[in-house]
Amino acid sequence: MLTLKVINENTQEVIKRLATKRFDAKDAVSQVIELDEIRRKSQTELDNILSEVNSISKSIGSLIKEGKKDEASLAKEKVSALKETAKQTEATLKECEVKIENILVTIPNLPHESVPEGKGAEDNVVDRSGGEMPLLHKNAVPHWDLAKKYNLIDFELGVKITGAGFPVYKGKGARLQRALINFFLDNARDAGFEEVQPPYLVNSDSGFGTGQLPDKEGQMYHVGIDDLYLIPTSEVPVTNIYRDVIIEEKDLPIKNTAYSACFRREAGSYGKDVRGLNRLHQFDKVEIVSIEKPENSYERLDEMVNYVQTLVEKLELPWRILRLCGGDISFTSALTFDFEVYSAAQERWLEVSSVSNFESYQANRLKCRYRDENRKTQLCHTLNGSALALPRIMAALLENNQTEEGIKIPQVLVPYCGFDIID
Repeated sequence: MLTLKVINENTQEVIKRLATKRFDAKDAVSQVIELDEIRRKSQTELDNILSEVNSISKSIGSLIKEGKKDEASLAKEKVSALKETAKQTEATLKECEVKIENILVTIPNLPHESVPEGKGAEDNVVDRSGGEMPLLHKNAVPHWDLAKKYNLIDFELGVKITGAGFPVYKGKGARLQRALINFFLDNARDAGFEEVQPPYLVNSDSGFGTGQLPDKEGQMYHVGIDDLYLIPTSEVPVTNIYRDVIIEEKDLPIKNTAYSACFRREAGSYGKDVRGLNRLHQFDKVEIVSIEKPENSYERLDEMVNYVQTLVEKLELPWRILRLCGGDISFTSALTFDFEVYSAAQERWLEVSSVSNFESYQANRLKCRYRDENRKTQLCHTLNGSALALPRIMAALLENNQTEEGIKIPQVLVPYCGFDIID
């Protein structure tokens, strides 16, 4: 969340930049500033009262020794009265702090100055693109038909076992899925990311730290009896490794990668665009997470974007990178690049990755800090990206590589899956 310092020192700039995200911050910012003034006044009053209590308390012993019992008694009464006032002042202070935080968590992150204006996905800007568009044979079909024809994915069986959006991968489909996971993890390791294997459930503090709570509570599966949440992405547990941690400057940047299953309710998602693997409730993904110093975070973002580009290039998929506009960028992000690959059989672009810089927004919620050379603690910047999400990558690979003889496997995956064609 935004810091009080940013809001107090750059009030109009905060309001102006949040308007790019289609968020009217005037009332929220005004309330925060007003409450912060009361908070600071209360803190000053409390400090003065406690100082006076301390001073009078020290004098009581001397008064008693000097035989001034009446004066000592009056001093004790004054200390009691001051302590009662201190309680009331402290209660006001705590109330202001709670109210301020409750408002701050409703205010989105400031968008970076390079975020384009726009209302929604249609206004996103193509940053760059590459790869060759495939030419399919006349009998080409979408991936859900290919999955059935070659017995790769059983969507109906998933409905029987769990419900819609929980496919069962079978035979070469399961092997290709595992090949992609290992391929992504190996590439991440070679790029300097340390692999971790996180839990698939997190507590509410972790959900709050990365911004899923309270903003996206309705999109997460909740285990009520234990008050735990199934992760929507491994970004949540991996980034929370550094919650309430002070990192030494020499240890930055920190670069982690993790494979996990991901769980999303996707409430309200219907229609042709969610058919097959296009939108699932459970899916596999390899994530990359970076913790960085503020002055280096946009260089790190470029590095992460360039890295994800190498993955789609190695898979020989047509790709493009979108710079998300203000109306489409997430609540917590300062700048996001989406990767899309082209699905030839569906004749549409499919999102397969988002790479984002959250600047200090998550770090402030996480209390993730680093200690600089002057031994002063400062908030880190956090970044993350999909590298990559598997369902739509699988869909594009199946569709774009189908031939009359079968589905060809990109050469880079053959050593991982052990076959070069699905027939």
